[in-house]
Amino acid sequence: MGLWFEEFTVGQTFTHPLRRTVTEYDNMSFSLLTMNPQPLHIDFDFAEKSEWGKPLVNSLFTLGLMIGMSVQDTTLGTTVGNLGMSDTRFPKPVFHGDTLQASSEVVSIRESKSNPAVGIVEFEHRMTNQRGEQVAICRRAAMMKRRPADA
Repeated sequence: MGLWFEEFTVGQTFTHPLRRTVTEYDNMSFSLLTMNPQPLHIDFDFAEKSEWGKPLVNSLFTLGLMIGMSVQDTTLGTTVGNLGMSDTRFPKPVFHGDTLQASSEVVSIRESKSNPAVGIVEFEHRMTNQRGEQVAICRRAAMMKRRPADA
């Protein structure tokens, strides 16, 4: 179960225990499901001739995985919805076979001006590969439920 709005504090950090090794299937399926025909993701011959020498994992898969890894520890069942993501960066590429782990830090909290039943929590999510290199970072604003009186 995720945390209620009142349980978050600025500076609170989470190292999410779930890790995931990215496979060729993950990258190909995600790229095709999202109708992204970028040959750097799906064409091994093309990618081999690129500066990378092999296919790059679709960055939106990496972003989704990073945020998904954070859910169990932070927002599972206690979020109303995402309000937006910003400052998304991919400092290093992700390749098939990389094992990724995410962490999150609460960077701000505020009460909602329009809905007293919720508050806004801003997270900074970070993802590293098996070598400890940062491969993704973003800020995410989540609308979080306040603790019910009977909880």
